[in-house]
Amino acid sequence: MDREEVSGVFFAPLELTGDKDRINERIAELFVASNIPVVLLDRDVVPYPERSAHDLVGIDNRRAGYVVTSHLVGAGCKRLVFVGRHRSAPSCVARSVGFRDALYDAGMECRPESIQHQTDPSNDKEVQRIISDLRPDGIVCSNDFTAAQLMRTLEQLSITVPDDIKMVGFDDVKYASLLSVPLTTIHQPCAEIGAAAIRTMVDRLNNPSIPARDVLLNFGLVVRESSASSRTRFLKAERTLAAGA
Repeated sequence: MDREEVSGVFFAPLELTGDKDRINERIAELFVASNIPVVLLDRDVVPYPERSAHDLVGIDNRRAGYVVTSHLVGAGCKRLVFVGRHRSAPSCVARSVGFRDALYDAGMECRPESIQHQTDPSNDKEVQRIISDLRPDGIVCSNDFTAAQLMRTLEQLSITVPDDIKMVGFDDVKYASLLSVPLTTIHQPCAEIGAAAIRTMVDRLNNPSIPARDVLLNFGLVVRESSASSRTRFLKAERTLAAGA
């Protein structure tokens, strides 16, 4: 790579891959050695709560985890579990810390096994173990992809969302509203994150010596049927029927 052709790099670190932390740090080190500034998108190159020396643009994932967990508490859930995949990104780990904080503030128990970071949500035996051991009535998934796979597995186990278990995710990907049960999730403002990343890079190029920054944009809680009560869904269906009459 010709250093003169590159002013800066935007980098979304790898996740869900073997040795991801070493690979991510090595990639960042190569750019640093070439004196090329890096702006990280969504997540850091080091495990949470460690912090690298690069600017990072995204949302406050810990607060988002708190907000979406508090939503399930408010929906009446008493036994909550956080489900994440093996080798998840630091942002997903931060979400689980927000999950734990919300349970503590609600006066609810958060045992070590309440946070499952090594789950394959498509493995029916693993999912059945979690259901049998922890008997959750609410599940916070580390992202929408995990939630979509888990919802499908629960259906295969004849466990219904949201009647048996309420569920939420993160990211508000395009298919979140198209799942068999539309998914309650945290909406990330992707376009705004991109624009903020460009502004952050310009600031970095103009002021190379300023300390590394977390540029955190606001997020939104999008409530859909996966966390609704039976009463809420009954009223919604009743309104729909009335509107069509």
